[in-house]
Amino acid sequence: MIRILILSASIVSLPCPGFAQPIARVEAANKAALREPSRDGYLHAVQIYPYNDGVVYRLYAAPERVSDIALQPGEALVSVAAGDTVRWTVGDTTSGSGAEKRTHLLVKPFSAGLSTNLVITTDRRVYRVQLTSTAATAMTAIAWTYPQDELLALQRQAQGAEAAQPVSAGIEIEHLSFNYRISGDRPAWLPLRAFDDGRQTWIEFPGSIEVGEAPPLFVLGDKGQAELVNYRVSGRYYIVDRLFGAAELRLGGQKQKVVRITRVEAKPKRRAGRGS
Repeated sequence: MIRILILSASIVSLPCPGFAQPIARVEAANKAALREPSRDGYLHAVQIYPYNDGVVYRLYAAPERVSDIALQPGEALVSVAAGDTVRWTVGDTTSGSGAEKRTHLLVKPFSAGLSTNLVITTDRRVYRVQLTSTAATAMTAIAWTYPQDELLALQRQAQGAEAAQPVSAGIEIEHLSFNYRISGDRPAWLPLRAFDDGRQTWIEFPGSIEVGEAPPLFVLGDKGQAELVNYRVSGRYYIVDRLFGAAELRLGGQKQKVVRITRVEAKPKRRAGRGS
């Protein structure tokens, strides 16, 4: 039994060749993901990091100094976890109010030469911060810019500007005719209405047409034959540079959805006869 115990101890104490490579991979990945403060990243005393998921951000702190971690305005804190909760103090507070209310995490080490990590989860994202304490040098604050949020905002602005543009120019409102009947199937993209100004025809769809599959338009000839017609799409409108008596929107394979748009001739107004 003694031999077995000694052998077991010897086996445990021997380095395992299989451990070296995975550990090296982990160390290399962590090193590659770590972002250090840069001179160009400072705005006054605040280091501004561009946020990217999976990146680890460095924060240098010092005893008797408080370093501020500022989250995005409007972002709600969910939880904070620190690797070392004995030798590091981490608290939270807020600034501002309403949509500009901002959460701040306040970090302070008890001594120099310490290293741990901080994981911050919010209602929007996860922050991973590497904490390192020095004897006297501490970063006043760190914060982030959010390139993905800014890109989405630009896209929304572009979409809003496009939506604000007129569907067509040079339309004479007094010449518009809405004498069209829409019949057939009732798919989600069923047109709301059709109208013309004597030269062009517009087909208006619900807003969902911009995110779904759009049906092709066919004009029906004198003998009922379907012919593709040139048209252009502007937002939720089809614009046809001609008039037609009847047309169909068709979408699908075996279970094809068909919607017919028929121009209805306006009935002439009856004149009042004598004695009426």
